[in-house]
Amino acid sequence: MQSSAVPELAHTHTRPIHWLATATAVAGVVAFSSILQPGAATAAQPAAPETKSAPALTTPPDPAAVTYPIECGPVKAVVQKRASGDLDGDGRPETVAVVHCDSPMGTPPDGVYVLTRDSDGGEPRVVATLLDPKDGTTVSDFAVRHGAVTATLLGYSSADVPRCCPDEKSDAKWRWHGGSFVRSTPAGARSV
Repeated sequence: MQSSAVPELAHTHTRPIHWLATATAVAGVVAFSSILQPGAATAAQPAAPETKSAPALTTPPDPAAVTYPIECGPVKAVVQKRASGDLDGDGRPETVAVVHCDSPMGTPPDGVYVLTRDSDGGEPRVVATLLDPKDGTTVSDFAVRHGAVTATLLGYSSADVPRCCPDEKSDAKWRWHGGSFVRSTPAGARSV
C-alpha cells in the first residue's frame, strides 16, 4: 500500500453537518449583504446648498390654491395648463398657470398668470399677469424652459369671426428682465 503525502482530511467526506454549516454561512452572507445595500439611484440633480438668508424652496406654488384676477360670473375659474421653473433666478420655482372660465359653451379666453410665494414658504399668490383674458386670446402650446415662458396664442382678426374658430396665430415669449416680465416674439416665429 502506498501512503499519500497528504493525510486524509475530514472535510473531504461530506456529511450533513457540513451542508448545514455551508447553508448557515450562505444565509448569513445574504442577510448581511441586504443590510449593506447602496442608496437608490435617481436621475435628479443634488439640491443646491441652502443659504441661511433665503432657504431654497423646491416645491413650486400650487395653482389650485390661488384666487385668480379673472371675472367668471356664475362659473368658476379652471386651471387649463401649468408649468413650473425658476423664472427670476432666485433659486425658487415659480408656477405659470393658464386659466379660463369653465364656460359650458364656446371657447373662453385664457389668462396666463405667474405664481410665487415668499421665501418663508407662505401661501402662493399671483405676482404677474402675462396675458389678460380681456384680450380674447386662447393659449395652445405652452411651456416654461430655460427661465422663459413660451406660448402659441390664438386670436381673432375681428368681432365677425366666430369664437370657435380663431383666425390669427402668434408665438409669444416672456422673460424676467429688470424687475418685470418682458414679452417678445421668439426667433423663427411666424404669424398667420
